Amino acid sequence: EAGSEDIDILPNGLAFISSGLKYPGLKSFAPDKPGEIFLLDLNEDNPRAVELRISRGFDLASFNPHGISTYVD
Repeated sequence: EAGSEDIDILPNGLAFISSGLKYPGLKSFAPDKPGEIFLLDLNEDNPRAVELRISRGFDLASFNPHGISTYVD
């Protein structure tokens, strides 16, 4: 809805998307909303981004993702 900051696509077609970057001098479409990570399965006929739940105990209020990368072992 407010745009994404970065995307990383795994070899199996799953895409992780970071969203919600707040940077001084950059317009924020949702200044009071914390950052989010979405999952998109590019193998589906009609892919749809789904917000991933972040574990309890994580400081979600200050979550401000800038980029994303994955490690496949």
